[in-house]
Amino acid sequence: MAKTNKPAPTTEEVDRDFRAQVAQMTSGLAPTAFSTAWADWISHLALSPSKQGELQRNAIMRAGDTWMFALRALAGTPAPPAEGLSGEADRRFAGEAWQQFPFNVLARAYQNNVALMNEAVRGVSGVSEYHTQLLEFATRMMAESASPSNVLALNPELLALTKEEQGQNLVRGFQNMVEDLGRTLKGAAPAGTEEFEVGRNVAVTPGQVVFRNELIELIQYTPTTPTVHAEPVLIVPAWIMKYYILDLSPRNSMVKFLVDQGHTVFMMSWKNPTEKDRDLGMDDYVHQGFMAALDAVSAIVPKRKVQAVGYCIGGTLLAIAAAALARDKDERLGSITMFAAQVDFSEPGELAFFINPSQLAMLEATMHKKGVLESKQMGGAFAMLRARDLLWQPIVNQYLKGQRDRMIDLMAWNADGTRMPWRMHSEYLYRLYLDNELSTNRFPVGGKLIRLSDIGVPMFVVGTEADHVAPWKSVYKVDNLVRSDDLTFLLTAGGHNAGIVAGPVHPKRHYRMRTRRLADPHLAPEDWMEAAPKSEGSWWPAWQGWLAAHSSGKTKPPAMGAPGKGYDVVEDAPGKYVRQR
Repeated sequence: MAKTNKPAPTTEEVDRDFRAQVAQMTSGLAPTAFSTAWADWISHLALSPSKQGELQRNAIMRAGDTWMFALRALAGTPAPPAEGLSGEADRRFAGEAWQQFPFNVLARAYQNNVALMNEAVRGVSGVSEYHTQLLEFATRMMAESASPSNVLALNPELLALTKEEQGQNLVRGFQNMVEDLGRTLKGAAPAGTEEFEVGRNVAVTPGQVVFRNELIELIQYTPTTPTVHAEPVLIVPAWIMKYYILDLSPRNSMVKFLVDQGHTVFMMSWKNPTEKDRDLGMDDYVHQGFMAALDAVSAIVPKRKVQAVGYCIGGTLLAIAAAALARDKDERLGSITMFAAQVDFSEPGELAFFINPSQLAMLEATMHKKGVLESKQMGGAFAMLRARDLLWQPIVNQYLKGQRDRMIDLMAWNADGTRMPWRMHSEYLYRLYLDNELSTNRFPVGGKLIRLSDIGVPMFVVGTEADHVAPWKSVYKVDNLVRSDDLTFLLTAGGHNAGIVAGPVHPKRHYRMRTRRLADPHLAPEDWMEAAPKSEGSWWPAWQGWLAAHSSGKTKPPAMGAPGKGYDVVEDAPGKYVRQR
């Protein structure tokens, strides 16, 4: 038998495989990034005797505070631990049980130690700002994991609950742990998600799939009003998430809200890629994704401009496509709406902890080996950004208290993750996040550069106050990059997801909104905040009013699909791509 000579792996391939193996041991984190930050800090701290003296004094002061607090607590003097030297209340220690000795001393000592750790990594001359941020992040991770509230023997509320229930909470917690472990090993979704099924009680707004290619399905929703606004709405969701975050339960469905207000709504539903899709790139997502959907909408609703809406990285893709259309003198877009979407990545917020050359090299190696980035890996990164709320508090509730949080539609959707192709996500991270090509006019589409300053259509941009993924001040940067003469920026309460999914009767919501013309002077984010009036309630009606104001009037609803133009009805919504696991 003839032997086949397989070429020897290149140096790059060997190094990439090694990085992928290291990533498996470090949960995807690049040890070089943190070790470099540590070396930067320790070397500059060694050259800062004044800073060393300050830390020594602070250590003595905080140790003294803990000791004096312990003496007062031992004597029975009321001394809430939440009123630590940091001056910041900590809701973990706000309960009455934490006011009792010795638990209030444990909490006070913990707070003083955390404050000292934070003081140690800040203000060291010569250390780069990015390395300081990395060390602050690492310090926060250590502090969250070391909290006495996470430990049964150190948490008086857990001890009281265990005594009251005679340990049944721990029995339930062990059962929860066994169940979760089994689900993890089987690759199943978290407990409770089975209560929400796509097409049964989420993603149920009636409609039909009118186009499908190898990357997207396009859903056209059935009208519920006798007349509709003339200009159709095309929604571009992020491919990192399934589209039905905008079509959850009917009371939380943005799609249903728009349809009931007389809008013809089209929704892109992205394919959940597999290893064979590894070579799909950003150009594919522009052309086979958005441009293909725009062609379909233009055929189904001819001679009408399209009001395009993009969410998260779907909004980034929309901005890229809009700039390409403007470059090519294509005037099919009538307006652009962006939800929590960045186009300038110079200040990407806390995600910057995972965006550095070392981290991206390791992530790229992992993706190259598998062909895709698994949803759990990215979900883990987001959980680390909010470790207290998304990691440690659920652990305490489910495994020590034995309590399952009630599953809601948004939580069930969050567990229904998607993968991302190696080439596309590598291009996205390197070219947009790391090199910031889009905002600096260096990003090509179809082999030719685009400029955001070519965009001149009316725009409505939404940021959320507590966004860890796309900080609102970063989202606001689009104001300086486009040449729209009619740009409305709206800032709403909530985070990246909950701030957007805020139905018209949502309680405890507020927003600020302000429109600027191109000739108006640019306002810094802080000045904009002072100038924009505050309104109570959901922002959806304000945005819907803006869409209606930018429509040319009412007309009869269009037909479903355009059979004579190649856009036959494929099947009923929600289609098959959204069901892919």
